[in-house]
Amino acid sequence: MATRGSRSEKVKRIFNQFDVNRDGGLNRDEMAALVVAVNPRVKFSDEQINAILDEVFRTYAEFIDPSNGLTYDGLLRTYDDGAGDVDRDFDALGLELNPDEATTKGASEASSSSITDERAVEAQKKQRTAAWAVSPNHGIVFDDTWKLVDDLEILVKRLKSKQEKVNNNNNNNNNNNVDAFSDAGWSRELGPSTELSDKRIYWEESSHDYNVFVKELGVLRSKADGARSREEAFDGHMAIGKVLYEHQLFKEALVSFKRACELQPTDVRPHFKAGNCLYVLGKCKESKDEFLLALEAAESGGNQWAYLLPQIYVNLGISLEGEGMVLSACEYYREAAILCPTHYRALKLLGSALFGVGEYRAAVKALEEAIYLKPDYADAHCDLASSLHSMGEDERAIEVFQRAIDLKPGHVDALYNLGGLYMDLGRFQRASEMYTRVLAVWPNHWRAQLNKAVSLLGAGETEEAKRALKEALKLTNRVELHDAVSHLKHLQKKKGKKNGNGNGGEGPFIIVETSKFKTVGEKTTLRPDLATALQVRAFQKVTRLGKCDVEAVRKEMRDNDVPVSYSGSGGPTKSIRKPNLEEILRRLLISLKPETFQGAIKAINERILSVLDDSGSGRVDMGMFYAVIAPLCGGHSDKRKRVAFEALLWRPVNEGSSQITKTDADKYIKLLRAIYIPSHGMSEMLEVHGEEGADSSMTVTFNQFLAMFEDPDWGFGIMSTILKLEGNDRNRHGNHVCSVCRYPIIGSRFKEVKARFSLCNQCYSEGKVPPSFKLEEYKFREYGSEAEAMKAKCVCFSMQSHKKPIAA
Repeated sequence: MATRGSRSEKVKRIFNQFDVNRDGGLNRDEMAALVVAVNPRVKFSDEQINAILDEVFRTYAEFIDPSNGLTYDGLLRTYDDGAGDVDRDFDALGLELNPDEATTKGASEASSSSITDERAVEAQKKQRTAAWAVSPNHGIVFDDTWKLVDDLEILVKRLKSKQEKVNNNNNNNNNNNVDAFSDAGWSRELGPSTELSDKRIYWEESSHDYNVFVKELGVLRSKADGARSREEAFDGHMAIGKVLYEHQLFKEALVSFKRACELQPTDVRPHFKAGNCLYVLGKCKESKDEFLLALEAAESGGNQWAYLLPQIYVNLGISLEGEGMVLSACEYYREAAILCPTHYRALKLLGSALFGVGEYRAAVKALEEAIYLKPDYADAHCDLASSLHSMGEDERAIEVFQRAIDLKPGHVDALYNLGGLYMDLGRFQRASEMYTRVLAVWPNHWRAQLNKAVSLLGAGETEEAKRALKEALKLTNRVELHDAVSHLKHLQKKKGKKNGNGNGGEGPFIIVETSKFKTVGEKTTLRPDLATALQVRAFQKVTRLGKCDVEAVRKEMRDNDVPVSYSGSGGPTKSIRKPNLEEILRRLLISLKPETFQGAIKAINERILSVLDDSGSGRVDMGMFYAVIAPLCGGHSDKRKRVAFEALLWRPVNEGSSQITKTDADKYIKLLRAIYIPSHGMSEMLEVHGEEGADSSMTVTFNQFLAMFEDPDWGFGIMSTILKLEGNDRNRHGNHVCSVCRYPIIGSRFKEVKARFSLCNQCYSEGKVPPSFKLEEYKFREYGSEAEAMKAKCVCFSMQSHKKPIAA
């Protein structure tokens, strides 16, 4: 635990090392040497060094001695403001703290056991109090504020002695093991100070002791309100808030910071601190609002708050991520990195957010830069490896994951994701080892238990897999786990039978070419159509667009118009930037939890926005976007098609008309197919089917649009199959299991009419059949539910009874 004394001593040692001429100041040459020395891996250009020095000497002008340069107090202030990491710089320079001196300072801190003793010596106050309190101008200004701080420290100490709980006392509750999780990059300024213990304190807020503390705290707040001036009252409430924040009394700290905001609404600091408290308390939206107020105040305050701007951007981005708004967060992380190129947390956060929206190459670049600045950044290594894996660079990803684990052996994210990578590569034994290590850190991680079972099954260790599945079932009572247990039991029975009759060498299925799959009845879906529809349905589930009624899209177009802009070709469009589009999607998908919404944005960005923004401008044509998502939204199919047509009418080129241009209609159909039918890909965008070179003045009515939309070969006729999947993909067919994968059939059941085996949606779409049924061709009938199957069976039985010969 770094004390104020040891911290200031470290800064003093750093200062003395670079004050070569011993004049009590660091001139530009000495400051340049310091910057280079504490960033040994960064190759600064002369322009970069000069820019950094200009910023330091301008921001901390009050600490600049005209003759000698930046004073010791000025250097201490830069560290207090978060411009550098004292511990990291001290270690990078190979300096050592005198242990005797550090011990003496620690003893001095411990000796203050009463209010009288603590006030006796000014030096002791400064040693005991956190760094912010003695930071010039941004710490305590008025002497009476010190009295409030001293009294509050005693109150907190008294409360802590009675009821402090750290997570070391709750080892059984491994969800509290914050060191096990991948740090979101939350900077030290936001979380509890590193000068205190890194362990989270959990206060019993319903206890009698806590209530007494709150009453006594109210007395101190009243004293602050009764100060001689507004400035002194502000100073008092800020100091009370900071002490409470340091002791992780976040709810009470928030009250003080809010009061400080009322006293000085245009001051950045109380808004910034209130935003930090709100984030820690899990109130991301309110946190974002406070950071926006801090940003507004900082931008209107000139250079006074320039040093804090990068941190506001970072924290604002983090609060937006807490709401699931990752595209918007990227913008603020990027701003922070531009303002402060050595801000490795901003770069890590930017890389992680870019990975979160599927922009892997950009993510790799940002994460590599963060690691260049901070080589021991385990979380950055973890996210870099994940990005590399997503790009197919698996061997390099394994190396980077291993580096993250070497830096932090209990890194759950790195262990879990490395397990997933090994699973993808078919290295099941190694995968199970990774999941075992995850469970050693976090025994209640049910997904790790489930994946361990799957990896053991892949490694051929069926008994171990069965035990792991049962453990997962104890942790979460999900229906898919029950299905998996049933599946394993069936495999064991089947294995026993094979061992008995000697037919165990044959594979679990054979794949039949598409032409051999025939359908019986008009309602049976063709195999290629089902394969495509399943992919679209999977996308629809990930994005949760089915939960967004298409009427909400229509309302969004009607109530929130988009300004007309002009593209490079000169045509008018209603286009907006991706972060603004994300805000619209948040309104449309308001019921989604932040993490679910983040997954939806990633899928939409990868599949839709990447196609609509083919030029890479970062802007999206909203008319086309609304038209593209309308077919997958909730509501009757006719209404979805109508809204898609209205979205095209909403575009400037068609606005005010009841018809759309033929060019728009063709482009829309091609976009639909390029986005949702990957087998056709982007090649369809290169040529327009139908009347090539048609006059741009040609228009299309709604009925003509429907004909184009529903065309099975050149339109989006696949929608009828998607609608069928929406209606029955939760239907279970009693005890029927798929004859290939052996899982319970959910959705449609495809029954081969002659061999009488059944397939699930997935196996039918992939052309898989049991190896024991080798036929010239296969004829399938589709049943959407077990009721349909029973009805068909009754009809068949009735027809057979009518064919019986009449008795003589």
